[in-house]
Amino acid sequence: MTIIIIEDERPAAERLAAMVREFDPDIRIAAVLRSVKEAQAWLSSHPAPDCLLADIQLSDGLSLELFRTQHITAPVIFTTAYDEYLMKAFAFNSIDYLLKPIDREKLFRALTKYLNLREHFTGNIAAMSEQWGRQQPVTDRLVVKKGTDYIVLKNEQIAYFYSEHKITFLIDTNGVRYIVDKPLAELEHSYTLPAFFRINRKYLAAYPAVVRFRPYDKGKVIVELKPAPADEVIVSQENAAAFKQWIGK
Repeated sequence: MTIIIIEDERPAAERLAAMVREFDPDIRIAAVLRSVKEAQAWLSSHPAPDCLLADIQLSDGLSLELFRTQHITAPVIFTTAYDEYLMKAFAFNSIDYLLKPIDREKLFRALTKYLNLREHFTGNIAAMSEQWGRQQPVTDRLVVKKGTDYIVLKNEQIAYFYSEHKITFLIDTNGVRYIVDKPLAELEHSYTLPAFFRINRKYLAAYPAVVRFRPYDKGKVIVELKPAPADEVIVSQENAAAFKQWIGK
C-alpha cells in the first residue's frame, strides 16, 4: 500500500507518518507534500497512490482544489483543525476526516476503513469537490440582518465573522454587529485566502482587521483584531505557520 501525506506543518506531518508506519510497517509513504502547488506537481508526474492523507487548509489554499485539477480516484482521509469544516459533505459521501491533533486510534480506524472500502470511493471525491465548488460561489457582497432590516454590505466593509451559540455574526469596519444567515463553515468557502483567513473555529477574519499578533502558549499565536472582539482570538499551533504566511511574516 502506498500513501502520500499532504500537510504543511512539518511536526504534524512527521507525527502522522510515524503513526502510519506503526499501523503497518509495510506501508510506503511515497511523498510528504506541503502545499497545493507541490501536490499538484507530484500527482501530475507520479503514479497514483493507494490513499491520500490530506490536510484541508494548506498555506496556499484548500487541498480540495486538487480534486478539481487532478484525476484522483484514490481514497482520501482528510485532516482538519475545525470539527465543523465540510463535515456534512464528508459524511454524505462516506469520506472520513480526522480532527487535529490526530488521535492514533482514530487514524488506525480510518486506515482500516479505507482498506476495506477502497473500491466504493473510486470517483466519489472528485464529484464531491466539483459539487462543493458549484454550491459555494465567491461573491463581492453579502446580505446581513440588523433588527428587522436586511442590509447589503460590500466585502471591503467586513472586518470579521464570528460564531456564538450557533449564530453567525459579522462585525463591519465601524464595529457594527450584524446577523448572518449562514454558518461560518459555509462562509469560509466564499471568503477565503488571500483576503480572509479562518483563524480558529470561531473567527474568520479579513486581512485589514489584523492589527498585531504575538506568540502564545505552546506554539500558538494570539491575534489582535480591529474592531476589538470581546474575547481573545487565538490561532492553534497547527495553523500558526499558515497564519504567519498569510499575514506576510
